[in-house]
Amino acid sequence: MFRLSNNLIGILNVITFILSIPILWAGVWLSNKGVTECEKFLDKPLIILGVFLMVISLAGLIGACCRVSWLLWTYLLVMFLLIVILFCFTIFAFVVTNKGAGEVVSERGYKEYRLGDYSNWLQKRVNSTKNWNKIRSCLVDSKVCSTFAGKYAGNNVDEFYKQHLSSVQSGCCKPSTDCQFTYVSPTNWSTTTVAQTNPDCSTWNNDPKTLCYDCQACKAGLLDQVKRDWKKVAILNIVLLIVLIIVYSIGCCAFRNSRRDNAYRGKNGA
Repeated sequence: MFRLSNNLIGILNVITFILSIPILWAGVWLSNKGVTECEKFLDKPLIILGVFLMVISLAGLIGACCRVSWLLWTYLLVMFLLIVILFCFTIFAFVVTNKGAGEVVSERGYKEYRLGDYSNWLQKRVNSTKNWNKIRSCLVDSKVCSTFAGKYAGNNVDEFYKQHLSSVQSGCCKPSTDCQFTYVSPTNWSTTTVAQTNPDCSTWNNDPKTLCYDCQACKAGLLDQVKRDWKKVAILNIVLLIVLIIVYSIGCCAFRNSRRDNAYRGKNGA
């Protein structure tokens, strides 16, 4: 006789299977149609996630509805490993994003960012030339600074200084306040010959393709954005963990029911 837990597991896995189809399609589409490095970066993870969800959903669906104990056991094992991995990642996300914050500057609406304020693990990721070249390409392709330049093009210096810029805009699209450059436009500054202690001052260039993309402040601004995004993801992970634990508990009940039914049929020669 079918049990409630088996029905619930079956319904949940039908929903998961349906969700896996657009995820897999999106990965294949990006693989074939993606133009930029940023777009193609997501194709393989989406394909892997889509296939994984499709396979595990089928295992849970067939195992629960057809009372196939070994498939349910495999399903529960994968679910348990997923819960452990998600739990570890959530803890890790909170730990590596615990440090770092923008520095408030007098008479400025925006903040300045210092790479050394963030966790060593995050610093190593952006200090890797290979990693940063890909990130830099994504920043250029996203037109974050060209959009920034157009948005604030009509501002005079006083108006510009009052703007509340994003961490990436502040770090990558303008020179550091330390440099004391003269404002011409949001992405055009007159440099000074005075010796600077901040290495970002010599890295800055008015060329739209250069600006401060190679500055330490740009890397720090990106890390500040990553930090905030990871914290949001970590909070969502907590909710997902609760859901997975509930589903895992229901799956355990379905597995126990399947074993009992199989044992009962075996005793009665069914």
